[in-house]
Amino acid sequence: MGSIYIPPVRLAILEADTPVPGIKAKYGSYGGVFRYLFERACASLDPPVPLSSVLELSSHDIVNDLNAYPDPETIDAILISGSKYSAYENDEWIVRLTQYTRRCLEGGRVRVVGTCFGHQIVGRAMGSQVGKNDRGWELSVTEHELTPEGKKLFGVEKLSIHQMHRDVVYDLPPGAVPLASTDVCAVQAMHIPKRLITVQGHPEFTEDMVREILEMRRYGGILGEDIFEDGMRRVGNKHDGVAVARAFLRFLRE
Repeated sequence: MGSIYIPPVRLAILEADTPVPGIKAKYGSYGGVFRYLFERACASLDPPVPLSSVLELSSHDIVNDLNAYPDPETIDAILISGSKYSAYENDEWIVRLTQYTRRCLEGGRVRVVGTCFGHQIVGRAMGSQVGKNDRGWELSVTEHELTPEGKKLFGVEKLSIHQMHRDVVYDLPPGAVPLASTDVCAVQAMHIPKRLITVQGHPEFTEDMVREILEMRRYGGILGEDIFEDGMRRVGNKHDGVAVARAFLRFLRE
């Protein structure tokens, strides 16, 4: 008997921001950044597989077009990107994104993935408190402590991924399983089987991407010199973004 054909997962990437110039020039949009991440994840599998056999990706600019959302009946999952905006604000597009995310979660069929801002939107949609962190910024490659479930899900004993945030989810939503934490942010990742997986960090970011963002935020006065230098010291450290992407793939196909 031949193997059973499993069609690609129809994953809609909800783009909650426009990349900085260098990233935009190379990847186009955050949809392109995530495509690059998932290509590397598929190439790292044993045996390697082409991305097209696993995911059917679409990208949607939900900041500048309030009608860009895909019909949930035409997709299997959404991925909410990071953003320079705050998930607790009440701009119309943020409120609409929160409502759409809640609709997907309550429907039960469309799975939800979130990174950074997307992680916070999922928290907000499920009733968690989201706000600015009194402990300040987390930047660049940051080591996380994993829970037993986090070690199992990500396939590593310790997890290091890029960070670029000052906002946090303060408390776990009902039913969510904690996966990771740091001293600065207790809710670093969460999971509900076959419903959601989110991370506060940026598995999609690379050293070059974070260098450019750090430099722009220092130039714009968002980051002080000490914080900037601390981030630059760790920007080239080894990180586990591809391991997180493999976990996303397993979640989407389980």
